[in-house]
Amino acid sequence: MATANHNLSQFYSELPSAAEMRFGIVVAEWNPEVTEALLEGAIRTLRAAGCPEKHIQVKHVPGTFELTLGAQFFAEYTEVDAVIALGCVIQGETRHFDFICQGVTQGITEVQLHWNMPIAFGVLTVENQQQALDRAGGRHGNKGDEAAAAAIQMVHLQLEMDAAAPDRELDRRSVN
Repeated sequence: MATANHNLSQFYSELPSAAEMRFGIVVAEWNPEVTEALLEGAIRTLRAAGCPEKHIQVKHVPGTFELTLGAQFFAEYTEVDAVIALGCVIQGETRHFDFICQGVTQGITEVQLHWNMPIAFGVLTVENQQQALDRAGGRHGNKGDEAAAAAIQMVHLQLEMDAAAPDRELDRRSVN
């Protein structure tokens, strides 16, 4: 297993400042012990990168499948620079797991491409509760931290690209 004895939340480069960035976080209510830990990790990473609390909006949706529409609502109705989608799907006895995982993965990809906005994928797809806990602040780190870091890096990249495109009208704030 690729994650054996490895903390996936160790970053290999310093994150850009998130002091001027705005984030929406959409969190699945299903598996709350796991998803609330992911949320704590995401907020911790955003705050550590300088994002003010007032620039972080959190909304809950019933389950992981609804993360896609929740992310789209953030893109459509708010002024956030990126969305962080946090959820957890644990393998059960039926193929429901496969359908939910495929749907949310494809849906998040479609939303970010349609809205030209980073949507960080902080969804755990695991075989059991212990694997989820190991990746929600346990021995393998916190996927919420990782998703927040990805969102910060992608917003920074988008701002750099906007600033470097002289023939485009900038639709984001300039990079400092």
